[in-house]
Amino acid sequence: MTAANLKRTALYDLHADLGAKLVEFGGWEMPLSYGDGTVAEHRACREDAVAFDVSHLGTVAVSGPGSTQRLQSTLTNDLGKVAPGRAQYTHLLDDEASVVDDIIVWWRGEDDFDVMPNASNTDRVVEAIGGMDTTATRAVIAIQGPAARAKVSLISPDAASVGRFHVIETTIGSVPVVVAGTGYTGEDGVEIAVPAEAASELFGRLVDLGIRPAGLGARDTLRLEAGLPLHGHELGAGITPLDAGLGWVVGWDKPEFRGRDALLAQRAQGPSRRLVGIVGEGRQPLRDGATVSSAGAPIGVTSSGNFSPMLGVGIALAFIDADAPVSIGDPVTVEVRGRSIDAHLSDYPFWPPRS
Repeated sequence: MTAANLKRTALYDLHADLGAKLVEFGGWEMPLSYGDGTVAEHRACREDAVAFDVSHLGTVAVSGPGSTQRLQSTLTNDLGKVAPGRAQYTHLLDDEASVVDDIIVWWRGEDDFDVMPNASNTDRVVEAIGGMDTTATRAVIAIQGPAARAKVSLISPDAASVGRFHVIETTIGSVPVVVAGTGYTGEDGVEIAVPAEAASELFGRLVDLGIRPAGLGARDTLRLEAGLPLHGHELGAGITPLDAGLGWVVGWDKPEFRGRDALLAQRAQGPSRRLVGIVGEGRQPLRDGATVSSAGAPIGVTSSGNFSPMLGVGIALAFIDADAPVSIGDPVTVEVRGRSIDAHLSDYPFWPPRS
């Protein structure tokens, strides 16, 4: 895709003014990092507060009679576990139970939903569930970190007080917003959907409060430390929720959802692989697509890998053979660009460290 064809969020000009390094991601031109770089932004999220532009994620408005049942009969998770005013993580599968997309549903009111797919999957989600693609009408700002709520409260106590995986509609100043207690960093925080024309003013106010802008680089290292899956890596074609260790995302007692029969068959047989964490013995970043070996024999492949700014070592997620004779803590090697890196199997999330 050429630069001329890339989409831009309502915050693009502000990112440029703030000195962002802009890159292509999922068909969008997005900030990778700002002046101080990814590691500084990552640490700011763990220690204080940052703001991400996540407007490239889709928003599909699904509303009207029958909307609840339409989502319930298509997506994996069980809306019966929650209620209006809540958010829920869920999957859209194909008929073979591969994860077409992982999604957050914001249940705004009775038969009134904002379905939030990944950047490149909005059209596929609309095809599956219907609704209206409203992505271009709003921006979404994720404020994350231990100080996120305290700083947001200075401009909106309502937005700062929304519970984890809850959703509210309120105003900031005179601007109507939708706020969810969700995020993708392993830290506390909120995500604010704001009309596109008001997005730059709101983002600027957040920066003025001392909330550091952060880009896709930090968002990826943060989610990896938190052990959170990324579509196209831990989820996607040929990968089921069970492969990714996400059976809890499935409403097994529901009478129907797309891919249910294939997923039930896999549950009965057992998945052929499992997702594990890997921690390197040094600072060398681990990378995706690298062979993982035990006692000289290949047992799997990394799905995501990077350097952990908080642990100071390379970390990765990897799919390994379900019957591989290894356990958490066992030594392995990871082949990275022709070099064999000593590492060990680990539980995840990687951060915060387990006591």
